Amino acid sequence: MNSEQLTELAQQLRVDSVRVADKAGSGHPTSSMSAADLMAALLANHLHYDFERPSHPGNDRLIFSKGHASPLLYSMYLAAGAIDEDEFRTYRTLGSRLEGHPTPDLPWVDVATGSLGQGLPVGVGMALAGQRLGHAPYHVWVLSGDSEMAEGSVWEAIEHAGDQHLDSLTLVIDVNRLGQRGPTRHQRDLDAYGRRLRAFGWHTIEIDGHDMDAVDAAFNEARSTLRVPTAIIAGTRKGQGVASVEDREGMHGKPLPDAESAIEELGGRRFIRVPVTKPAPPGTPARTARHPATVELPRYDVGDSVATRDAYGKALAALGSARGDVVVLDGEVSDSTRTEFFAKEHPDRFFECYIAEQQLVAAAVGMQALGHVPYASTFAAFLTRAHDFVRMAAVSRASINVVGSHAGVAIGQDGPSQMGLEDLAMFRAIHGSTVLHPCDANQTAWLVAAMHDLTGVRYLRTLRAKTPVVYGPDEQFPVGGSKVLRRSDADRATLIGAGTTVHECLKAADLLAREGIPVRVIDLYSVKPADEPTLQAAASDTDCLVTVEDHHPEGGIGDAVAEVFSDGRPAPRRLVRLAVGDMPGSATPEEQLRAAGIDAESIAAGLRLLTGKIIR
Repeated sequence: MNSEQLTELAQQLRVDSVRVADKAGSGHPTSSMSAADLMAALLANHLHYDFERPSHPGNDRLIFSKGHASPLLYSMYLAAGAIDEDEFRTYRTLGSRLEGHPTPDLPWVDVATGSLGQGLPVGVGMALAGQRLGHAPYHVWVLSGDSEMAEGSVWEAIEHAGDQHLDSLTLVIDVNRLGQRGPTRHQRDLDAYGRRLRAFGWHTIEIDGHDMDAVDAAFNEARSTLRVPTAIIAGTRKGQGVASVEDREGMHGKPLPDAESAIEELGGRRFIRVPVTKPAPPGTPARTARHPATVELPRYDVGDSVATRDAYGKALAALGSARGDVVVLDGEVSDSTRTEFFAKEHPDRFFECYIAEQQLVAAAVGMQALGHVPYASTFAAFLTRAHDFVRMAAVSRASINVVGSHAGVAIGQDGPSQMGLEDLAMFRAIHGSTVLHPCDANQTAWLVAAMHDLTGVRYLRTLRAKTPVVYGPDEQFPVGGSKVLRRSDADRATLIGAGTTVHECLKAADLLAREGIPVRVIDLYSVKPADEPTLQAAASDTDCLVTVEDHHPEGGIGDAVAEVFSDGRPAPRRLVRLAVGDMPGSATPEEQLRAAGIDAESIAAGLRLLTGKIIR
């Protein structure tokens, strides 16, 4: 399209944004109107996309990081013929695919947006996948608002993209001066953004975002720039085209006061349909996952002493040999998480994200949207930095594997800053998540392979220290299951642990058995979903459940077990939780467990009191 035609299309996008927000009685039309010229030029002249084949490997990727501008995105889909007027008018209504912020309910939306600062980090993951994995010809376009440029995650992404020379990535910053409550930090100082971006190795283009010739030329320049990512920094005006709201504070997130007159001021409705350019067949075939082969997992003998993090790394390397779709990301701790084993065997599918946990998880989300199966690893404690990205991964219907090592007080002398003591609660709270906490090497290896075929957010917790191998290499561990390691008809209580505490529970059970107090021991390796039948049977048989966890008492194993009985099912007379209640310091692992009251002696002492048999 020429400039005149693009201008007409931009006005159509503005009109449609105004009228759909007015119909819904809510939305962000003024934020959509500022970027309409930018998106009109992109849609008509630069986006390569087959709307009939959203899974086409050559399709460009368009991420609305400023997801509140969804009226603009849906107006683009209407112009492209991807949706019709009837569906368009269902915006923000119950059951509609056109939600207030975009989600993958629409097949052309790769990831959910709306939590600001996430679109660019996800786009970096997509560009990395294209550069390193698929050699695909797609370009990644990310529309960002100026307000979200204050987010630290954006600058994690900017530095990573510059370092990796992601020339298939273009960031379009809609600098419309106004945020939710007033002016943004830099307002219309385009060079304030440009200076920072150039310092990170980006090519920048500063333009008037309402000058259609300049906008069109900027997109051409961005696609042709090599070896560096590009940022189009566009000065715009919020509510562009309607005098009563243009560049006015207090209009964020509100329909226009008089939509009918605004539409008239914008020139009325138009009915332009855009024949979006379809992607050309790739010159080099995209990488595809190899035919699945049998996974030759590492095998460990009962009685060996192996850290579950070691078993994770070796199982991951084996899985990578059998599954070509596996990619691994790490946060500069691969020698500790043991993803270094995968990196040595499959360096082309290993991604170092450095100390940038938000970028780590975001890149995994971007890669899974392109068909890869990511495993993202760092210390369990540091995953808290990326909680919002994990939360939004669930909104994105993303399938990612997240692995947290060095969990609990059992790591010892490093102290509480390094101890993951909130991670089980964090991941259990994620919609549709799976949470696994193996206690030995064979169990870990089995679960690493099983995670590959699950959906949603999957979390695996691994341990720093070596633990005894209690299961044979041919044992199976279905997700949602558990293992009963000690059992008799005379059991007076049930100990329930996972990870480190399984071994402490076993030692406590042996101590008590010598004293004539039989207790059951359950390894609850699947924390979510929990094994409800086994837990209910234990409650019925023993009437006393004691959970033992190397985690804070809130949200972990104790809560997972309690929830099994929260729907009115018969509950045990006693449900006791042993957990890390105090703030730990530096001490040996043994001292840490004892101080927290979750070592074998403490567990045994507690059971003696509960069973009314105090040994003097």
